[in-house]
Amino acid sequence: MAHVIIDLQRCKGCCLCMQVCPKKILRSSARLNERGLYPCETTDADACIGCLQCVLVCPDVAITVTDADVRAMEQGPV
Repeated sequence: MAHVIIDLQRCKGCCLCMQVCPKKILRSSARLNERGLYPCETTDADACIGCLQCVLVCPDVAITVTDADVRAMEQGPV
């Protein structure tokens, strides 16, 4: 299962990612970032299917999609 991560300080809130997300799990944040912009945020990061459409369309390179299995290995044994 994939997981989407948005760098809120890098995102300028253009919302291109919201338009291409097939699962519609991205929205505009109600809070300003340090640049005074409303970045995009996830509504359910674990619902990501890993299609990478948001990553490909983001002009600010503010989105990363990771594999949940890779994240678990990086965190090590519980």
